[in-house]
Amino acid sequence: MARRSAPRSAVPRSFRRTKAFVVVNLLVWAGLGFWYFLQPAERQADVARLVRNAFDSRKDVTAFDVAWDLWQVYASPDFVPGLGAGDNTHLYGGPPATTQPARVLVNTGYVVGYSDALGLPLWAAYRADDGDFGDAPPRPESFAVDMRTTARIEPGDYTRSGYDRGHLAPNHAIALRHGRRGQEETFLMSNIAPQRHALNAGPWEAIERRIAAKYPARFGEVWVIAGPVLGLNPEKLRGRVAVPEAYFMIIVDEAEGRVRAQAFLLPQDAPESASPAEYLTTIDEIERRTGLDLLAGLPDDVESVLESRRVARLW
Repeated sequence: MARRSAPRSAVPRSFRRTKAFVVVNLLVWAGLGFWYFLQPAERQADVARLVRNAFDSRKDVTAFDVAWDLWQVYASPDFVPGLGAGDNTHLYGGPPATTQPARVLVNTGYVVGYSDALGLPLWAAYRADDGDFGDAPPRPESFAVDMRTTARIEPGDYTRSGYDRGHLAPNHAIALRHGRRGQEETFLMSNIAPQRHALNAGPWEAIERRIAAKYPARFGEVWVIAGPVLGLNPEKLRGRVAVPEAYFMIIVDEAEGRVRAQAFLLPQDAPESASPAEYLTTIDEIERRTGLDLLAGLPDDVESVLESRRVARLW
């Protein structure tokens, strides 16, 4: 006699998965709600901002981001007690000390340390805060010579070189916060360095997207410093612009009297599909590769611990 097959569930598998996802999210939000009412007023304000941003699709914040970030406040080993003193408008922990001359150029939304000898910035720094910014202005159609430099690097110096004109201070994040003027200043050639297209359009851009919306929405504000890793004898485009072998980016976050940093070291040949998490490193390693002294304005004990740590996962 033929055995009867077991009756199939009338509920589609996709519906059951969706239901499980909804239930997990409800449990997460319920747990957060209970925890919220136990917190002091200042922390409640931070939590309210974070949760509000989770319901704003432009901010790219999920319920799991909210839960993770709140857990980090209590349990993350990345935070170090201490804060950066001085003017933190664009720079956190003071300007980097360099082993070669650098012209400091202050712009509306960012600041750079520029090398006329190498034809590119040695570092660029900016701050990205949270807010309701609306849409960014349309992207400018051209780059411009920065007449404050003596090198006077031109957009044409990159033509048919095989390299993109790579922004160190990003167009989009600064355009959102500083409008058209701030955006146009990111297209000055003093903010540009040679990047392979796969790097520029891949993991570098992926980090910049997080900085533009996701990180400020989660943390309130972050400070960023980025720059090239030049190596010993870099080739030069048209004998004028040094070509880096890699790039670094450091993101700094403060919370409740403590500071943490997430550092990346990305090679020129990074694949476009690569995840930024593949290139996490320490600030100590970036300093070794670049000769820069970063975050020197922090107390020595804070700087030492912060710069030696490599975060375990992408924020």
